Amino acid sequence: MDKVLIRQLKIDTVIGVYEWEKAINQSLLLDLDMAWDNKPAGLSDDYQHALCYETVSNRLTALITEKPIELIEAVAEKVAACVIEEFNVSWVKVTVMKPGAVPSAQAVGVEIERTA
Repeated sequence: MDKVLIRQLKIDTVIGVYEWEKAINQSLLLDLDMAWDNKPAGLSDDYQHALCYETVSNRLTALITEKPIELIEAVAEKVAACVIEEFNVSWVKVTVMKPGAVPSAQAVGVEIERTA
């Protein structure tokens, strides 16, 4: 299976369940693996056959920052649904990391896989 990858997409947003978290921006780091047939783009060198990682990144940033979200699990589900529905991706793996959420850990996170 071919894939298009996005690694460590940093999105600053309001995320968390505690009242103090709802008053600040925090960073999330997203990794995405998206099933995509890269052969047509690779053979033709034609952008119209590619899954544009910049367009996906911009859309996900807008999605996650449009309103506060409490759980990174909800972020992962929203991201997966958006990628499948809006970009016609048949399978996606989404990892959402929240740096600094636990003082003794560099980051905590969730990972999900979804299919169309």
